[in-house]
Amino acid sequence: MKIAIDGPAGSGKTSLARALAEHFGCRFLETGKMYRAVALGFAAGLAIEAIDLQATREGRLILNGEDVSDSLHTPELDQASSEVATLPEVRERLVALQREIAEGGDIVMEGRDIGTVVLPDADVKIFLVASPDERARRRVAEREGTEMDHSLREILIRDERDSSRRISPLNVASDATIIDTDRKPLVEVISEVIHLVKERLEGRCFDG
Repeated sequence: MKIAIDGPAGSGKTSLARALAEHFGCRFLETGKMYRAVALGFAAGLAIEAIDLQATREGRLILNGEDVSDSLHTPELDQASSEVATLPEVRERLVALQREIAEGGDIVMEGRDIGTVVLPDADVKIFLVASPDERARRRVAEREGTEMDHSLREILIRDERDSSRRISPLNVASDATIIDTDRKPLVEVISEVIHLVKERLEGRCFDG
């Protein structure tokens, strides 16, 4: 089973994907963290060829032998990861790694081009949407000390970069189910998608 979760920053992809992976007992991968880890490596002076990136079953990332998972969600890496994602050599390497990971068993993978590029053959594709204001509010709630105006400005910049980039722009797969998460509790979104997955994959046994 392959489940692809896509959508813009702050739409709720990570929370949904993690909950689905836990419910179905399969692997979870937050691909945005992989680009953040590469950006972190670049900031440390590493070339892409010198970056060794591995992902655990739970989605934690190991950069050159060090677990950097808890250091990746910062405003600086928000923008830096979006910038490195435009580099062909970075995307080529990470997409190949993401596909390799997906071959290891049932997986819920989230990002911005999973259903269109990384896993075009995914069994279920979900595309989450939410207004920029709502997504900015979520970022403010997640990160102490972040101001609403600043968060909204960064969201809008990120949206523009993600939608206009030449390589793998943020697009909705033709066979994806679009879910608007504005004013919708997370538990409701999770329940809706679990029902959808069971409906699509009725009778399937998950191999984990």
